Amino acid sequence: MRAEEGFQQTPYTEGNPYAADPALPSLLRRLFPRSILEEIEPDLRRFGDEILTTVRSIRERAASPQLTQYDHWGRRVDELHLSEGWRELIALSQREGIIGIFYERQYGELSRVYGFTKMLMATGDTQTVFCPLSMTDGCARVIELQGTSAMKAEIYPRLISRDPSKAFVSGQWMTERSGGSDVSRTETVATPEPRSSNPESRLGTPYRLDGFKWFSSATDSDVALALARTGPPEQGTKSLSLFLVPLRLPLLSDFSKPSDLPKPSTRSALSNSILIHRLKNKIGTHILPTAELSLQHAGGYLIGSLNGGVKAIAPVLNITRVHSALSSVGYLRKSLSIAISYSKVRAIHSGTQLLCDNEMHIAELAGISLVYRAVVHLVFGVIKLLGKSECGTASDEEEKRLRLLTPVVKAFAAEMACRAMPECMAALGGQGYMEETGIGRCIRDGLVEKIWEGTTSVLSLDLQRATVSDPNLNVFIQWANSILSSCPGAMATEAVALRSAVEELQATYTPPISPLVTRPALFLFGYVASALYLLEHAVWSSATSQPERETDVEVFKRWVAEGGLQSSVGAVRTARAVAQGNRSKMNRAIVYWSTSTTAKL
Repeated sequence: MRAEEGFQQTPYTEGNPYAADPALPSLLRRLFPRSILEEIEPDLRRFGDEILTTVRSIRERAASPQLTQYDHWGRRVDELHLSEGWRELIALSQREGIIGIFYERQYGELSRVYGFTKMLMATGDTQTVFCPLSMTDGCARVIELQGTSAMKAEIYPRLISRDPSKAFVSGQWMTERSGGSDVSRTETVATPEPRSSNPESRLGTPYRLDGFKWFSSATDSDVALALARTGPPEQGTKSLSLFLVPLRLPLLSDFSKPSDLPKPSTRSALSNSILIHRLKNKIGTHILPTAELSLQHAGGYLIGSLNGGVKAIAPVLNITRVHSALSSVGYLRKSLSIAISYSKVRAIHSGTQLLCDNEMHIAELAGISLVYRAVVHLVFGVIKLLGKSECGTASDEEEKRLRLLTPVVKAFAAEMACRAMPECMAALGGQGYMEETGIGRCIRDGLVEKIWEGTTSVLSLDLQRATVSDPNLNVFIQWANSILSSCPGAMATEAVALRSAVEELQATYTPPISPLVTRPALFLFGYVASALYLLEHAVWSSATSQPERETDVEVFKRWVAEGGLQSSVGAVRTARAVAQGNRSKMNRAIVYWSTSTTAKL
């Protein structure tokens, strides 16, 4: 039999990423005033159609980067070869207003929600281009807050530009061989140089940087934010400063016509004494040009105060953590969309029933959709807080809630998405395991979100610090109680369970806190926060007689009863109980076959 003969499966067709989304349209109706939603919704629908056509066509032309370190004559050239598909995806994103929407602030504090909605829709189809754009976002915010007047006039407009011929992309260089999130042992050293020797010193105080950056996820960028040591190593993070580093020189044109100078990205990084040691061989994000870089007297410009680098770069970390959470839920959105679309065309039982009519299969998809709805509400709850904070409209209570929820949303979204995406793959059977569906790429690319911008353990410790150093937790508890007090009788049973979980959360973060409790406590925080946002939405949906009100109520009730909240409470209680015994000692015995407190090297 020829391949063209016999039974052929019907190909599935995904719907518009906005219109067919199970949660977005209803969520935006609550977050936006009607007049603004009527203005932006046509753009979201248009962009959804653009994703199905233009974006996916470009995506197929994107390929992994290649590095040529030496030419035929043995000269060091460090030429980074990028596919046209990658370049086009970056350019398309810039034209769509990513990152521009955030900083044009046409819709005030809701501009963040609008821009991130477009990113959510496109994440699964844009080959990780939002990773360098997230760092570009962070760089723009740092310069907006702390940059020199020249940086604000000449660099900032390019970072937020919608014109790809002018727009800059930024990297972020923190990670060194001595540690990922731990920058206290940073080896890169910055030394000041005379302004007279630097033709672009108008950007700020010029320095020369020498060191090795182990992980750069935007090697094709125009500039980067880098931490470097400007004081004694024994002072740890207190002697680190932040610098804006051009990857290629000259960065800006002194000529009369901008066209006289090509974009920096078309020139070699050797022009600023930056060597590309090698490209990273990663499990996923293969299209992303991630490299190890050697800085050999590379030029850079001080941002913020001397030795104040950790504080200066904090806005980047907060912004990129929200981007990471958005990416996690974006990969899950894509995977779920494929699974739902497939269920509408795949026939079973000798062709007599579609998967979408099979109760057992629908139940599986409903469980995945429940996770997606919970996480997307949590993510956009944090995004709205971020927008308010940047626009100066956030109350002190909202600022404190944002501080707590930023590490929570990043870790929780990654964990939930990585659990749910394989279930989407399994929903397609053998077809799901094929590369052509795209679910495998979503899983591989999404796995990194559990690591980038802080692992779950790092974020758990950050959350713990935030709860004990300031009355942030009390503010969160007050907000939780205000949401719970608005709960109608139809959801009273689940509200009681959620209130109990809130009380457990408060008890969990009462010092002293055992190291064994820190991780499960973060997940409990994520379950509680996501449930509160679902409750807030269900109350609004019922009060305003939304067409989805019955579904919204059911989603909240199931998330509390079946989504993992109760098991998370149990995990925290268990951790608190065993922390009083010899659990740590026996953990060591299980792992190392020894109860010795000293690991053998």
